[in-house]
Amino acid sequence: MRDPLNPMVVGIKPSGIRKFFDIVSEMKDAISLGVGEPDFATPYHIRKEGIDSLEKARTHYTSNSGLMELRREICNYLDRRYDLKYEPAGEVLITVGGSEAIDLAIRAMVAPGEEVIIPQPSYVSYEPCVILTQGKPVIIDLKEENDFRLTGAELRAAITDKTKLLILPFPNNPTGAVMTREDLEEIAQICIEKDIVVVSDEIYSELTYDMEHVSIGSLPNMKERCIIINGFSKGHAMTGWRLGYACGPKNIIAQMTKIHQFAIMCAPTTSQYAAVDALKNSDDDVAMMRDSYNQRRRFVLHELRDMGLTCFEPYGAFYAFPCIKSTKMTSEEFATRLLEEEKVAIVPGTAFGDSGEGFMRISYAYSIEQLREALKRVRHFVERRRKELGE
Repeated sequence: MRDPLNPMVVGIKPSGIRKFFDIVSEMKDAISLGVGEPDFATPYHIRKEGIDSLEKARTHYTSNSGLMELRREICNYLDRRYDLKYEPAGEVLITVGGSEAIDLAIRAMVAPGEEVIIPQPSYVSYEPCVILTQGKPVIIDLKEENDFRLTGAELRAAITDKTKLLILPFPNNPTGAVMTREDLEEIAQICIEKDIVVVSDEIYSELTYDMEHVSIGSLPNMKERCIIINGFSKGHAMTGWRLGYACGPKNIIAQMTKIHQFAIMCAPTTSQYAAVDALKNSDDDVAMMRDSYNQRRRFVLHELRDMGLTCFEPYGAFYAFPCIKSTKMTSEEFATRLLEEEKVAIVPGTAFGDSGEGFMRISYAYSIEQLREALKRVRHFVERRRKELGE
């Protein structure tokens, strides 16, 4: 029998995030700080709306683009929160999580050989999605001294005559970095000058601390060259509902919808009805969860720095990205030994690109009690390592 597998798929590495999660799930008394999932339950009124939709037998397909009521509420929400203005008919597509929206955007726009600029460290799916289109990922290694922000100079240096897209992953997973309005204005000017389309992944937009989130799509002359990706998993604690959305120019959204139509048909109907309520009635819930994450963020930063690990301050998402170079271990070695010796799972920075070497991702989407115990174990591990090094 000939090899039935596509070599392009075989050549893609499995997600580095799930590796340690799978191990820790079978390890007694282990604590995982590895998965980017809110520990909050979906607010009750949202769950109730989902239950009511089932009891009312709203169990049929929606349109490929999603419920019109939901698309209207998304437009209202984006306008009042981020000054993004879209039309529900033609400029909004409801997807199965933000991840599907990312895949659709890349597949709809990237032809074989075209280049997609991806700042890293960043979410694990961007690069494989580009590879599967036979596009070429062009990696920009973000730097700690720049607070892991993308600079205009770095972007200009990466652009060629084959550049088609820029992935803009802010607030950032895994670093927690954000881009200010001034940062984005510089990036926007370059994209306009070089005729580059931006796929802006803003799934963590509601989880921004001590500053307001700014969307690059709201800047002058950028709406027509941006696909805005967002969803309900992070800010609304709806990971298992699998619901996201994409907003952008009608000609691009139409092609994304075509792929979605053939591959998926429509996003889950129950989730869509629940999401309408989420957008109408969840501002207070989101604010409460954000305040709690902010408390945890400050606690984690204090503990990491107190144990002698440097960590720049993250202003978005729910991750800290401490530097472990002082331990003279690789990220993979640090994560493996920490799990084996202290039963704490965190994610090596290299799971998010080669530039993540020397760093670890710690999720603080866990209770203070879990974080306190886990970080106590990390402290023991770091102190023991320093003794090994004779420090």
